[in-house]
Amino acid sequence: MPGLRSQRETARDLLAAGGILRLSEFREAGVTAATLSRMEKDGEVVRLARGLYQRPDADLDAHHTLAEAAKRFPKAVICLVSALAFHGLTDQLPAKVWLAIGRNDWTPRPGDIPVRTLRFADDLLADSVGTHVIEGVPVKVFGVAKTIADCFRHRGRIGLPVALEGLQEALRQRKATPAEIARAAETGGVATVIRPYLEALTANG
Repeated sequence: MPGLRSQRETARDLLAAGGILRLSEFREAGVTAATLSRMEKDGEVVRLARGLYQRPDADLDAHHTLAEAAKRFPKAVICLVSALAFHGLTDQLPAKVWLAIGRNDWTPRPGDIPVRTLRFADDLLADSVGTHVIEGVPVKVFGVAKTIADCFRHRGRIGLPVALEGLQEALRQRKATPAEIARAAETGGVATVIRPYLEALTANG
């Protein structure tokens, strides 16, 4: 079946270049869902979640779930505990991927990828966003200082101890300076909340 073989070759090339792909991306390249289904049965592709595919021999990154979430929800930014874990600032292993979305963005539906979403004002959503490539997927993650400020801003959701752990580790590992954290806290409206903890942790430093 030459047509099927051609589609399979196209699918293999796409997977080799892109890591994780959405069904819509295959369709745009002329690869049908039926072809992907046959490839899945033959062990040539793995369906990670609804509409997400990857090679079965792909090297999985420690932050694989972030790549999945970013591919599924490309406009979202990794935030809070998930961002802390990405930056190596917590021992927490969040069961869900924390995502920041805009005020008017479509809310991700519950599915194969467990996510928690928070709505951010446009200026806060665009502030201090870094793009990191994980398994070939561009993943947007808030920077360290911004993440610390956000954790204090949403301490009611994640718990103050988690925010404090992130602050302590950011300073200990020198991944953000006290001045950077203070500026991010000011921008995020939590300067008065974070100041006493920041002063206590830097008093002897």
